[in-house]
Amino acid sequence: MNAVMPETQSVNTAQQAPERILQRLEWHVIRRLDGLLQGDYRTLFYGTGLDFTDLREYQPQDDIRHIDWNVTARMNSPYVRQYVEDREITGWFLLDLSPSMGFGPAGRAKQQVLIDFVATLARLLTRSGNRVGAILYNNRQIRTIPPRTGRNQVLRLIRELLREAEAPTGPTTDLTPLLQAALNTFKRRALVFLISDFISAPGWQRPLTLLNRRNELIAVRLFDPREVELPNAGLIVVQDAETGEQMWVDTANTEFRRRFYAAANQREAELKAQLKQAGAHHYAISTEEDLVSSLVRMATLRKRQRV
Repeated sequence: MNAVMPETQSVNTAQQAPERILQRLEWHVIRRLDGLLQGDYRTLFYGTGLDFTDLREYQPQDDIRHIDWNVTARMNSPYVRQYVEDREITGWFLLDLSPSMGFGPAGRAKQQVLIDFVATLARLLTRSGNRVGAILYNNRQIRTIPPRTGRNQVLRLIRELLREAEAPTGPTTDLTPLLQAALNTFKRRALVFLISDFISAPGWQRPLTLLNRRNELIAVRLFDPREVELPNAGLIVVQDAETGEQMWVDTANTEFRRRFYAAANQREAELKAQLKQAGAHHYAISTEEDLVSSLVRMATLRKRQRV
């Protein structure tokens, strides 16, 4: 009896973990968002509907995908189609669970931020009757969670994400298979969140561009400040989260820290340019940033983009 008690307690704890996480987010995040955004989540979620309503002249901020070329040719001036927004949205989460997502402070690694972010958005969507699904990628395999609605679906997402939390090291991440899986899976237009640190081999820009043509795509980059600017901690061992390779570096060396910072900023600039070229809306969230503040900032930026 005593021998099996620890096992039983462990199983019960594992079963209760998703519920505890969701309750924490409902109380500390969603409740605060309801007050700050006053329940208006259209700035975060606004699917492009399929019901055509009218035509009007093109304005500089309009989506060029809505240009009606036949009318434009007849009128010798660009016209765009207007749509009624879908009231029901199918939300998809494309989730990078590669080893580098485990980087960050204790209890606040990028992967933990990802879990909280996904659970919060999924709950906001499902409580309005929308369906959510996910495609999980951990460098070894791709798993799909079909879209469903309801609180139980959010708990399932959390449970599956917790199961993936201990991914082993392996080859450098390539986001292309994740994006290609999405292209093969989505049958109709959806609201898509691609959540990753974008530490990836090149080649993912083309499938991302194709995905953005058919869907409302939001790219969320998770990062830790120490990936950009090294602290002066003397001689330390650093490890490549993707391959497990280790090496000694002298962080007390001012020139080394300067070159590290410059390289990190160059990578970030290149990433922003690639996402912009693909047409994806891009938001960056730090492991040190409050989740409520992150989502309010996202909502504010998205509202400006719609004006």
